[in-house]
Amino acid sequence: MEAAGEEEISVEEEAVDKNVFRDCSKIAFYRRQKQLSKNSTYRALLDSVTTEKYSTRFQIINEATKVPLLAEVYGIERNIFRLKINEETPLKPRYEVPDVLISKPKTVRLISCSGDKGSLILEDGKGDLKCHITENPFKIDLVSEKEVVMSINSQGKLFFEHLQIPPKQRTTKENEESASINTSQENQEDLGLWEEKFGSFVDVKANGPTSVGLDFSLHGFEHLYGIPQHAESHQLKNTGDGDAYRLYNLDVYGYKIHDKMGIYGSVPYLLAHKLGRTIGIFWLNASETLVEINTQPSVEYTWTQVGPAAAKQKVISQTDVCWISESGIIDVFLLTGPTPSDVFKQYSYLTGTQAMPPLFSLGYHQCRWNYEDEQDVKAVDAGFDEHDIPYDVIWLDIEHTEGKRYFTWDKKRFANPKRMQELLRSKKRKLVVISDPHIKIDPDYSVYTKAKEQGFFVRNREGSDFEGVCWPGLSSYLDFTNSKVREWYSGLFAFPAYQGSTDILFIWNDMNEPSVFRGPELTLQKNAIHHGNWEHRELHNIYGFYQQMATAEGLIQRSKGKERPFVLSRSFFAGSQKYGAVWTGDNTAEWSYLKISIPMLLTLSITGISFCGADVGGFIGNPDAELLVRWYQAGAYQPFFRGHANMNTKRREPWLFGEEYTKLIREAIRERYTLLPYLYSLFYHAHVASEPVMRPLWIEFPDELETFGVEDEYMLGSALLVHPVSEPKTTMVDVFLPRSNEIWYHSKTFAHWKGGCTVKIPVALDTIPVFQRGGSVVPIKTTIGKSTGWMTNSSFGLRVAVSTEGSAVGELYLDDGHSFQYLHQNQFLHRKFSFCSSVLINSCADERGRYLSKCVVEQILFLGLKKKPSSVTTHSSDGKDQPVAFMYCDKTSTLNLEKLSLNIGCDWEVHIK
Repeated sequence: MEAAGEEEISVEEEAVDKNVFRDCSKIAFYRRQKQLSKNSTYRALLDSVTTEKYSTRFQIINEATKVPLLAEVYGIERNIFRLKINEETPLKPRYEVPDVLISKPKTVRLISCSGDKGSLILEDGKGDLKCHITENPFKIDLVSEKEVVMSINSQGKLFFEHLQIPPKQRTTKENEESASINTSQENQEDLGLWEEKFGSFVDVKANGPTSVGLDFSLHGFEHLYGIPQHAESHQLKNTGDGDAYRLYNLDVYGYKIHDKMGIYGSVPYLLAHKLGRTIGIFWLNASETLVEINTQPSVEYTWTQVGPAAAKQKVISQTDVCWISESGIIDVFLLTGPTPSDVFKQYSYLTGTQAMPPLFSLGYHQCRWNYEDEQDVKAVDAGFDEHDIPYDVIWLDIEHTEGKRYFTWDKKRFANPKRMQELLRSKKRKLVVISDPHIKIDPDYSVYTKAKEQGFFVRNREGSDFEGVCWPGLSSYLDFTNSKVREWYSGLFAFPAYQGSTDILFIWNDMNEPSVFRGPELTLQKNAIHHGNWEHRELHNIYGFYQQMATAEGLIQRSKGKERPFVLSRSFFAGSQKYGAVWTGDNTAEWSYLKISIPMLLTLSITGISFCGADVGGFIGNPDAELLVRWYQAGAYQPFFRGHANMNTKRREPWLFGEEYTKLIREAIRERYTLLPYLYSLFYHAHVASEPVMRPLWIEFPDELETFGVEDEYMLGSALLVHPVSEPKTTMVDVFLPRSNEIWYHSKTFAHWKGGCTVKIPVALDTIPVFQRGGSVVPIKTTIGKSTGWMTNSSFGLRVAVSTEGSAVGELYLDDGHSFQYLHQNQFLHRKFSFCSSVLINSCADERGRYLSKCVVEQILFLGLKKKPSSVTTHSSDGKDQPVAFMYCDKTSTLNLEKLSLNIGCDWEVHIK
């Protein structure tokens, strides 16, 4: 590596074309599995079955090599099965992914029942789920209530490359034995067994070929979702030859859309849905992984036989999924549902739920690479106040540091960072700064010298610290897979250690795929060495997960365990939801990127990561005013809401496009703040009940076939349907409103439509089509402050949308918005609103809650009341009845109650007569 320590690194370092990245045809382990799996047949040795306390074990043998594998089947509570396949006697241990499962899953004893000759049946004790294991060829059928839901290895693609002694160390006899696979020099190079070339890079493989693969046939399923992160449709597509979905965390600046290449994060988990059933497959492997999908839709055809009778036969649909990973073992969890909600709970039981975010982080975030100095921060902050636009957080990118040395401040630009933070604190706002995993090689930089002294960096294959180029120039990379490194790194966020930081400073982890300029595919060499002597290839996709884990822990520790952290990470893995938020990375200021952000966020949401968003306006390039407005309108109804732009773009604070557009952006951001009580309540449900905040329609309407492919609109919780405008110069959009027995209300005009149809909605630039579902109650704030901190005691309103049956239900969750007291001292308030028989009741939804709030409900708007009432009265828990002034509108069928003073935490009723 050239000595690039003092070179200026520019944004163009990242602006690369796709030739820097490999497609499937250039990936050796994928080519091997495609070529060699056809000759690979396995047989289960069912006479080797042993039933342990926690699992059923048996051998599987490759008919060609006769090398045995050990299979273990576990029953796990909540209707989960786990299948592990490993070498029975590997030369050395193979990598098994640690730290993702939140605890050792509780197993249920599987009861062995005798099947037909050559088969074994395992039952879960309740009898409704069975594993049917066939001996020859080896296959597992997952059966639910006599229906085969899933078959494993029915395509015969089980593939497992055993650890071998390197050729140079073998005896003549061992070389002869290994010749069962053609290892001629030419073939070795083509198959990349011990060495693999890509461009000018050579990947020398100390352990040789170690890939694994397995196929799953999903019976009756045509709709699959998940395996983020790709700039692709929400519903997974069929993969052609050499066109698999790639899970390999990469820094892809301005990524191509409608492409299956891997980008910043990987969650090796997919869901399949059909009428009556949802299932999930969680493939726990952190090495590079490719997923092939092939759906054969159901067909009906007529089979004519001799004579007058003709038989009509239906072939049900089937989707075959093949997982192919470069290394590790096969460790797969089968989530059997049967509902979407069940699958979400099963997955979070394994990997954890979304962390409860601090309330400020649900407000609007203003970011740029870079705000120049303290004066710039002060001016931008004042600009929001001057234009009456609320916001909560301003962000500082890499230029705020002393020469890209993280945990430092540029002495000229940010000479007094505490004073700057005190200004923000006085406005009840926060600061987020960046902290990347690369550490500048500089003997005068204490973070570098302390890490080097303790051996805390990733090493190269020769054993010395790996050195690569990133923003600071020549850098070394912290080995976050080592718990001691994580502990040390967490300590760097302590106030005495991080000079100039205060308790309103939070963290952004970027470039943590990890990004290495001029590295193979702009990342770390696969044969770099981590703690425990594991090669980087084994754990590449979990590197960023570990940095976010260490950062979140550091922020918790600095508050002595009292305050919730906020950490945004670009790279992620299964379970990252436990540590904070993620986003869709370096997008472009084009309409197509606004449109693709919706399915990208839906896919993240259903795979456990509810706290997700896309850079509003596009990170790369200059959006015109119309695109910027439309992006703000979309972002306001998405979980993480941040405007961001790179250093080569024109400034685009919300007031720089003229008053007409300032007004529209202000309205979008203010609507976000209005909805915060609803949004915060949704995050509570994500945290305790694993329900996504942003939901594809099929989650909420699993029995409506028309919803299964919809990705241009979504549900925010169960009450709001959002259809962002994602095309220029749009004057009309087609909105699908699900379910014919439901009613939907336009959130601004209060016009209503029956569901089960597509309606044409006129849209001006000030309109984002949002509909409240009949039967729901949405809590809102009636006054907007400069930030969430100013709104703690402001009044609530309720939007009550009446169903076709004349009823509605909703909830509100409330706590102090920042501490862990909701968890440790039951300092929370959880209220339930129900409207039935013309009475609205506010009651307690969780008796454990002890949080006291002074807030009152001052306004209630009823949508869909057919006739004007004669009177409205409130009835409080002390028995007092109070008449209420009201306004009724015949045209919109709305009843508006104002100037109320009903305490949010008390029981009360509103009677309409």
